[in-house]
Amino acid sequence: MNPVRWGVLGAANIAIAKVIPSMQKGRFSTVVAIASRSLEKAQRAASHLAIPRAYGSYEELLADPDVDAIYNPLPNHLHVPWSIRALEAGKHVLCEKPIAMTADEARTLRDAAARTGLCVGEAFMVRSHPQWHAVKRMVDEGRIGELQHVHGHFSYGRRTVADVRSRVDWGGGVLLDIGCYPITISRWMFGREPVSAVAAIERDPEYGVDRLTSGILRYDSGHATFTVGGQMTPYQRAQLFGERGRIDVEIPFTPSAATRARVTINDEALELDAVDQYTLQGDEFSLAIRGAGPVPSTIDSAIANMAVIDALFRSAETGHWESVIS
Repeated sequence: MNPVRWGVLGAANIAIAKVIPSMQKGRFSTVVAIASRSLEKAQRAASHLAIPRAYGSYEELLADPDVDAIYNPLPNHLHVPWSIRALEAGKHVLCEKPIAMTADEARTLRDAAARTGLCVGEAFMVRSHPQWHAVKRMVDEGRIGELQHVHGHFSYGRRTVADVRSRVDWGGGVLLDIGCYPITISRWMFGREPVSAVAAIERDPEYGVDRLTSGILRYDSGHATFTVGGQMTPYQRAQLFGERGRIDVEIPFTPSAATRARVTINDEALELDAVDQYTLQGDEFSLAIRGAGPVPSTIDSAIANMAVIDALFRSAETGHWESVIS
């Protein structure tokens, strides 16, 4: 199968440091072009990563007939507008998480995908990592009995005005940035959508973004809880509890591509081969484009995830449980 020819919409750090080098290792993905609003910045990135073509505008990249698909790592408020423009230019789109600012905005992207008949996916690389597929099998096989509770923690320490995560109007803050991870994992593990949600949010007094957010999601058969922080000691963990056992995922969201992943079920440790989840994500989406597999994280799942985030933001304002409407 011919590899999918990818163009990258912007020279964001996540693209330069993580996604592009990983996609370049894939069997079914090749990166042929990159664009930035600064031609010099695009050329530096292209030179550094051995990408054949660099453009000084996003429009030029979308007009490139040699590009099959677009990876969109732009700031959150630009995800949907430029993803729609890419679809209208005849390109499939893999958009960084979160795919939109709200569920309603994500629905407009789904409409555009339906009109064009092209693939759209959300870049949740955790959906491609074998450790989570192993955990899902354990849950579905009843290894811990009926799943009752999923808990996640994800935090980092970073505070600077130059960071897009410090801009409310650009979709900054930890709930959109990293809270989306424990939310998508709990939805996946329970195999259904939460019915309601409640949240507590603490905002940065200068920037206004949420810097500490905790949430509870109520499912028909259990609860999910999580805390995410952006001005906190870096740490991550995920735990699942059933009526007869528990599962602990040591590095649930950003495991190293050079280190074996470790999952513990009760007191039995399971180690999985080291993989690059960004490489897997790129290849799986490329296979979906070629009609040889499913989209790893679909636009419908992205809308459902955004609906939970919407409910959590509403709850922080009202102080009450809010219904999740996807």
